[in-house]
Amino acid sequence: MRTPRARVGVFGIGLAAYWPQFPSLKERLEGYQRHVEAHIAADIVSAGLVDTPQAAAAAGALFAASDLDLILCYVGTYATSSQVLPVVQRMKTPVVILNLQPCDALDYENTGTAEWLANCSTCCVPEISNAFTRCRIPVRIISGMLFSDEPWHELAQWTHAAAAARALRTARIGFLGHTYPGMLDMYSDFTSIHAQTGAHVEVLEMCDLAARLPEPFESVVDTKMEEARTAFAIAPNVTEDNLRWSAQVAVALDRMTADFDLSGLTYYYRGLDGNQYEQLGAGLILGNSLLTARGIPASGEGDLKTCLAMMLMDRIGAGGSYTEFYAMDFKHNFVLMGHDGPGHIAISDEKPILRGLDLYHGKRGSGVSVEFKVKTGPITLLGMTQTAEGNLKMLTAQGESIPGPILKIGNTNSRLKFPYSPADFVNRWCAEGPTHHCALGIGRVAPILSKCAEMLGIPVVEVA
Repeated sequence: MRTPRARVGVFGIGLAAYWPQFPSLKERLEGYQRHVEAHIAADIVSAGLVDTPQAAAAAGALFAASDLDLILCYVGTYATSSQVLPVVQRMKTPVVILNLQPCDALDYENTGTAEWLANCSTCCVPEISNAFTRCRIPVRIISGMLFSDEPWHELAQWTHAAAAARALRTARIGFLGHTYPGMLDMYSDFTSIHAQTGAHVEVLEMCDLAARLPEPFESVVDTKMEEARTAFAIAPNVTEDNLRWSAQVAVALDRMTADFDLSGLTYYYRGLDGNQYEQLGAGLILGNSLLTARGIPASGEGDLKTCLAMMLMDRIGAGGSYTEFYAMDFKHNFVLMGHDGPGHIAISDEKPILRGLDLYHGKRGSGVSVEFKVKTGPITLLGMTQTAEGNLKMLTAQGESIPGPILKIGNTNSRLKFPYSPADFVNRWCAEGPTHHCALGIGRVAPILSKCAEMLGIPVVEVA
């Protein structure tokens, strides 16, 4: 899946009264603004240099018609807050103030008023912050030097977050079957998901999948089997029949995903007495792991909220593998985490294994399942849960994936170490009322996820 680029509105600010007083100051500031815009990895809508309240109103109208994900206010020099508020007040789009000074220090003995004004970005930032606060607009500021690397790292986090938030707001997530019976933490109100994220939930039947099932020896099935052999190490206990059946189901999943234009999928179906739907449910893991690896996150057991978390993780480039708590290791001070369903094989530590299982614990049927651990190094967990009021809530935790043996049970499982002891970490995580699943990704990406949460209007708690 191609992550959509964020649409970012950019405007600079200055004071029109300065231009006749200090020739070339405006042109200099416009050059600085072009430097800012060149560092923004997004589709830019520029309102230029706004220097009067009237120009601010015009910029606000432009931005309101532009379907923006983020607005950046570049402070070139002093400007009144009345030149900023009309640009952003009409929309709920997040705004970041760029307080970026061109020089590292003024030459105090030789700097005149014109040169000072070209470097006094910080002068009006408190005033703008006050106006925003009184208008209930969140204040977000990046302060630093215009020609250093540091501010662009934080700005890149905002644009990555904006792109991920746009991807979620425009997502079409298939809900195939039903939630695993009795898992009360995972039950979701589809309308609430639409309302809080903008994502569309497409309710699917198992017959939608069955209708797209190819015959066993069609060429597309042979091609899918070769794809599996390329992507996975095949354990000796995987039979040719089980592999072929999983490949058939994977082809049906590909067709269903394309026909319904899905960007994510959550699924579970119990089936009965070996009927076709039970067999389909047992054959889903291979195909859904391949879907997840190419950016269509698939969460098992009908966990829609974790599918949202997996999508955010994937769209910021961190992966996002379907995960739950497995065990605490008090001897080596880590938490074992994984799941029996699809994993994000693109973030596997080594070639993932397809292993045959005679039974799926807690589920009907048998077949092939995916076994791997995520890459060693920094990791981040993202949980998506709900409060007692039904509002979505995000949880993040950063830690390390450490080397060592894992369970050879045909499940994803990884050894994850956090800043707290295993018991303390589990206590802290559970104190926030999580679902029992979460998305596991690589890298320390909690700062980007917190910005995603801001863009989506979802509260976030950093547990570690």
